[in-house]
Amino acid sequence: MQNNSQLNFIHKSILSLLKIKSKMKKRLKRLIDKKKIGSFEFRMKINALERMNYAYVCYNAAKLAKKLDYDRISVIEYGVAAGRGLLVLEEYAEEIKKLLNVKIDIYGFDLGTGLPKPKDYRDLPYHWKEGFYSMDEQNVRSILKHANLIIGNIESTSKDFFSKYNPAPIGAIIHDLDLYSSTKAALSMLKADTKFFLPRVYCYFDDTIGAEIELYNDFTGERLAINEFNSQNENIKLSVSYHLLAEANEIWHHQIWICHFFKHNKYNSFISEPNQQIN
Repeated sequence: MQNNSQLNFIHKSILSLLKIKSKMKKRLKRLIDKKKIGSFEFRMKINALERMNYAYVCYNAAKLAKKLDYDRISVIEYGVAAGRGLLVLEEYAEEIKKLLNVKIDIYGFDLGTGLPKPKDYRDLPYHWKEGFYSMDEQNVRSILKHANLIIGNIESTSKDFFSKYNPAPIGAIIHDLDLYSSTKAALSMLKADTKFFLPRVYCYFDDTIGAEIELYNDFTGERLAINEFNSQNENIKLSVSYHLLAEANEIWHHQIWICHFFKHNKYNSFISEPNQQIN
């Protein structure tokens, strides 16, 4: 067990080492993550976690939950594939529980047979193909510790999720279903009773940046699903994270949205510093 003085020394030493060249930085960060050197918060601060996007949404969802007096939340991953994302979520959930005393339940949704056939141009058939990312369900289930794996078409599995699982309030959602049609179906779950959510839910959308092949845009794919959702729902809105865009040091900073539930009974609950003063 590392005490505070030991952690401070470790943190200062690591910060000094991080002044070296980029390639060595990456190697050092991988080592820091693998050996869990320093606290979880420190490793997150220096981008030394395998999936910073997952860590960010889970950690901040748990912080919000704690401020609102929740001791348990849910995190959802849409698009499981080989299951690596769920394993990472299980690991982060354990560390966050130790830090904040907020338990995180994990749910992973997947078709199981890979991507469905793209329905039209909105699903980007020039980039996605039926059967991509197929799953070995038996193997995925065997490697998971406690995450819940939900197999089936999202249009079906989303309909009875809340009645079947009665989940703790959802605080973070990772969207990686790739297609517009699948993402649209997943977003429809946000229209469930607000008791199943924190008033602000941290969301990551994997397929919103891309490169010259994908050419993601506001008229197809995940971005179109987001835009349509916002236009069709008056009291629930997905907004980009302007505080992250102001930093814009990492690609994933551009892939975080916050879902605001304006009619949530805790949306207006005060969570900021109690003694703010203007100097």
